[in-house]
Amino acid sequence: MKKLGLVNSVLVGKTVAFAHGANSAINKQVLPERQHATELGFTNDEQGDPRFHGGIQKALHIYPSEHYPVWQEELGDKIIFQSAGAFGENLSSSGITEHSICLKDKIRIGSTLLEVSQGRMPCWKLNVRFDQNDMARRLQDTLRTGWYFRVLEEGDIGAGDEIILCERPYPEWPLTRIMGAVFTGCLDKQELKELAELPLVESWGALIERRLETGKVEDWEMRLVGPTAK
Repeated sequence: MKKLGLVNSVLVGKTVAFAHGANSAINKQVLPERQHATELGFTNDEQGDPRFHGGIQKALHIYPSEHYPVWQEELGDKIIFQSAGAFGENLSSSGITEHSICLKDKIRIGSTLLEVSQGRMPCWKLNVRFDQNDMARRLQDTLRTGWYFRVLEEGDIGAGDEIILCERPYPEWPLTRIMGAVFTGCLDKQELKELAELPLVESWGALIERRLETGKVEDWEMRLVGPTAK
């Protein structure tokens, strides 16, 4: 058992009309009360498009607060960076990043037991939210995406809770290594074969298998740009 960091705040959002005919619950708000997490996430939280958001493997999204000042330096002091929730996260953290968390890490926060399931694949809604037409691509290129937890044991999480590492079965596979291979278009067969042997979520595993079979990198324009194309 090792303390990795702290929860700074917990956040939830409601589904509302967003842009280009889509709904979204990305506008998460900080709540002072402890939030109850089930296998589908916080009971008070919603997702705008359940095809791509939420579900057992994406129950809770965490985003490191350490990234905020870096974004401010790169994009200016936008109002949206002045409080947690800019990226639609459920948990704002300090002390851990994509470099220091590994696939399938088992994490105790409050009375919950969580498991690191996958990095985030950013989508075009971030371009609208930040009024920055390449924001989704920036998250992907920098690997500052945050990541998702699966909830193994239901419980409550609140601001100030410690983030405790209980088990690390894949210490050689921090999320930056996995996301780096996927997002930079790695076609190295040895690396892809090693990735294919990992217990990745179904969609990521299928992506790796396709890349091994075809030797081609996916076209991400629809996800990264979508209806925000100029």
